[in-house]
Amino acid sequence: MVRAPCCEKTGLKRGPWAQEEDDILVDYINKNGHGSWRSLPKQAGLLRCGKSCRLRWTNYLRPDIKRGPFTAEEEKLVIQLHAILGNS
Repeated sequence: MVRAPCCEKTGLKRGPWAQEEDDILVDYINKNGHGSWRSLPKQAGLLRCGKSCRLRWTNYLRPDIKRGPFTAEEEKLVIQLHAILGNS
C-alpha cells in the first residue's frame, strides 16, 4: 500500500518563508485556530503545503516558544537528569 500524497506539489512555493507569509499564517491561526493543517494553506491564502505550515508554526512562530540560552536553573536540571538517566 502506498500513502496518498499530502498535497499537490505543482504550484506550491518552496524555500525560505517571507515575512508576509509568516504574518498571514499567524493572523489566520490567531483568528481561526489551526484545525486541519491540510486545508489551512488554501483557507489562509498561502501557496504552501499543509506540512510546511505546520512545521513553520510549531518550530518558529508559536508564541510560547522559548528562545535564548538556558538559565542557570535549567542547566543545573539538565545536568542532574543526565547524571540520573544518562544518554537514554
